[in-house]
Amino acid sequence: MSTPSGTVTACLIVADRGVASRPVPSLILNFTGIAGDRHAGLTRPSTSREPWYPRGTIIRNDRQLSLVADEEMAAVARAMGLPRLEPAWIGANLSLAGVPELSALPPGTRLSFAGGAVLRVEAENGPRRIAGRSIADQVPGREGLDLLFPKAAKHRRGLVASVEKPGTIAVGAAFDIRLPALRMAHSVETLL
Repeated sequence: MSTPSGTVTACLIVADRGVASRPVPSLILNFTGIAGDRHAGLTRPSTSREPWYPRGTIIRNDRQLSLVADEEMAAVARAMGLPRLEPAWIGANLSLAGVPELSALPPGTRLSFAGGAVLRVEAENGPRRIAGRSIADQVPGREGLDLLFPKAAKHRRGLVASVEKPGTIAVGAAFDIRLPALRMAHSVETLL
């Protein structure tokens, strides 16, 4: 089922080391991710997010893009006592309007954009202290933002996604959401 869900309000690229991204008018996507973004690649080294692998193990890149919702960023800013929280401060690649609970979309959800690109949601993007430090760099004089961000952004940090179909995503583009068919087990024991 396809549901019209909103528009792209910002396209951003993380070109250098660090967390922050910079705005661009559009993103060109191929199977490795965003052309020119430091997170592009078919594979990546594992990190602390994958404790089941020794750190640095080469795995499929399921973190090609970082997506945030304008509505969730506004809620996080309020929770942190900030007038605003820019998606660029936390390294987002796409900021979307019209999906107030973007972070709750399940893995396997597909976002289809007017420019032909389709993204596959891989996981919720957990808030980290490193993003909080990036926010603190933008808000001088406020102590403790690095610790506050993970608490304020829990289940509101957005999603990570991979490119399922190449294309272009531009600021102002509409997108649809296609939810996966979900089957709930009565208990974990029924799966084993």
